[in-house]
Amino acid sequence: MRKKVKLAFIVNDKARKVSYKKRHKGLLKKLAELTILCGVEACAIIYSPYESQPKVWPSQRGVQKVIKKFRSIPEFELSKRMLNQESFMKQKVQKAKDQLDKVRKDNREKEMSLLMFQYLTEGNIIDNLSLVDLNDLTCLINENLKEIDWRMKELNKKASTTQNQAQVAEQVVADGATRQAEEAQVMDHGQGFEMNMDAPQNESWILDWINGADDEVLMPFGDANYPKN
Repeated sequence: MRKKVKLAFIVNDKARKVSYKKRHKGLLKKLAELTILCGVEACAIIYSPYESQPKVWPSQRGVQKVIKKFRSIPEFELSKRMLNQESFMKQKVQKAKDQLDKVRKDNREKEMSLLMFQYLTEGNIIDNLSLVDLNDLTCLINENLKEIDWRMKELNKKASTTQNQAQVAEQVVADGATRQAEEAQVMDHGQGFEMNMDAPQNESWILDWINGADDEVLMPFGDANYPKN
């Protein structure tokens, strides 16, 4: 694994010269690959204290051609994409300022959070705060209250949804139990009706047998004929 090189000026003259020879060859190689792979026109002019004449790529005529084409572009189009050293440094400085502002804001929020929790645990500490601190602390408390209110509303919505689902489930179970009870009742009525249909016939032969009917009575338990009295 290659070691990451720190982008800083190399103080040692010998090491700086060696690095220059390696890197200017790599730069020209990457530039050639860029023109082939992406189909763009490019050139390079490298001035070095180690050589009397600047290095040009791909050739002196090729460099003049690219520069002439570049200068023919309207200034308005050039200004949209072109960066010189000054504008590049301005962008870097602005980016660093934005990062610094973000870090300061985060630190300020953490500081106010500590003050808020300190007030909740230790009591009154407001007398020692400045007006700026009080304003920032008030904003932080309001933001926390808004977040708590939003979370409570979400929890209430979830609880209401769960309760409705439970009520629906209970109603489904109750309806099912009611249907089963009705079906069982219908089945009981049907069995009773069948038994009543046979009852008059059973009572008839019993009464005839007791009273001594003249005709032979066919017992339901078999084919035996009982004699007359």
